[in-house]
Amino acid sequence: MDLSAAHWLYALVTALVIVTMLFRKGVVLPTIVGTFLVAWLYKGSLVGGFMAVFNANLVAARELFSIFLIITLMVALLNSLKDIGADQRMIVPIQKVMVNGHIAFFVLMVVTYVISLFFWPTPAVPLICALLVPAAMRAGLPAMGAAMIVAIAGQGMALSSDYIMQIAPMLTATSGGMETVQVADKAMILSIITGVTAVGVAYAMMYKSIAKPNSEEAENAVNLLNAMTADKSVVEAEVSAASELEVYRGRKEIWGKVFAVLVPLSMLAVMIFMFSTKFSDAEAGRFAGGDGAAFIGGVAAVLLILASIAFGRIHALDKIGDHITDGFVFAFRAMGPVIPIAGFFFLGSSDFTGSILSLGEEAAKPAFLFDLVQSAQASIPENAFFSAFGILLVGIITGLDGSGFSGLPLVGALSGAMSGSAGIDPGTLAAIGQMGSVWTGGGTLIAWSSLVAVAGFCGVSVLELARKNFIPVMTGLVVATLAAILFM
Repeated sequence: MDLSAAHWLYALVTALVIVTMLFRKGVVLPTIVGTFLVAWLYKGSLVGGFMAVFNANLVAARELFSIFLIITLMVALLNSLKDIGADQRMIVPIQKVMVNGHIAFFVLMVVTYVISLFFWPTPAVPLICALLVPAAMRAGLPAMGAAMIVAIAGQGMALSSDYIMQIAPMLTATSGGMETVQVADKAMILSIITGVTAVGVAYAMMYKSIAKPNSEEAENAVNLLNAMTADKSVVEAEVSAASELEVYRGRKEIWGKVFAVLVPLSMLAVMIFMFSTKFSDAEAGRFAGGDGAAFIGGVAAVLLILASIAFGRIHALDKIGDHITDGFVFAFRAMGPVIPIAGFFFLGSSDFTGSILSLGEEAAKPAFLFDLVQSAQASIPENAFFSAFGILLVGIITGLDGSGFSGLPLVGALSGAMSGSAGIDPGTLAAIGQMGSVWTGGGTLIAWSSLVAVAGFCGVSVLELARKNFIPVMTGLVVATLAAILFM
């Protein structure tokens, strides 16, 4: 295959993006400049280069807007539950189960995983750390053990599959020209393998340091945690029930109890229904693509309306708008930088280059990344082991920027491009890359990621936490990748 100068420039910018990630710097600037230069060189038009920058961002925003919307609705729902105190009531009964440090370790794992699966770890961490971690520490679990399990179960295990909202697999699959379901199901399996392995190793590391329940050592640890977080207003802002309208206290008490039961049951019903459709004989009845995200988003929107009305009655007309606005702000802060990055890597697929480069219907559509990989197929070993661990390494490198999601368009595009010579299913390859990127940058291994929040709320050193997580997480990633090669 004959490659143009634009192809080689695309390869150079892609390499530059990876190097920039290695130095823990943002890659938005090089991807925007790269989009401009590649388009300018390919079309031979300066104006075409400027247009391509806008079109790439527009195409990426159009493809990814469903992601922003589902984040918005879920965060808005969580904020509405805080208004009536339902967020606390959902957690309080679990505290009674923590009779010793060993049970507390696994209770924290399950609760963190489930809540993070539905609400994402970032909004869930303050709630879990403020209400459950002190109880776990009184039961004898050391602060470092609590921080490790919260990070592994939430930032790693739940976020790497993102099976309910399906934002991560959608980002990965879209860039690789695949259906979301091709990546989502495999990512779910690999995230569980990685998570269970990491949890097992972490528990073995923490076993000897777990103290007796309510011992002097445990109480001292709790007192130290309270002293360290006493001046952190963000903790109270995230986990305390809204008290602005004291006149509604009685109503909040009642509705808090109602929604503390209604929301978990609703989410459980959604999850059961989504799983049941996967075993349905009728193809039309199965969820595909963004159907799962649409379903959970619609349920969240209805629960948001009901919770807002329960809290404010007539004031709900204004309150719900505030919650949705806050949700959009959170969504764009978390995902905004992904748009220009995705726009650049969408140039790697012929599915999007026509729109980005403003090419006519009959014009040839270049696929810069796919063309590069195809031209190099002769020198790429046709070996599933090499391909799987290669894409895992790429995922880990892209996760070094600390976001976990910005590298997903790259691993998705590479997986789609390499599938012909890799000797492994492209969806499986993409899921492996997704594991590497999210587990690394999502908040388990990188000290400058959201792991900072976990460490801060648990009162431990973020550098020490990242160091402690390294062996469990890397062991889990290696085991999961081997399982993917052998069985998927």
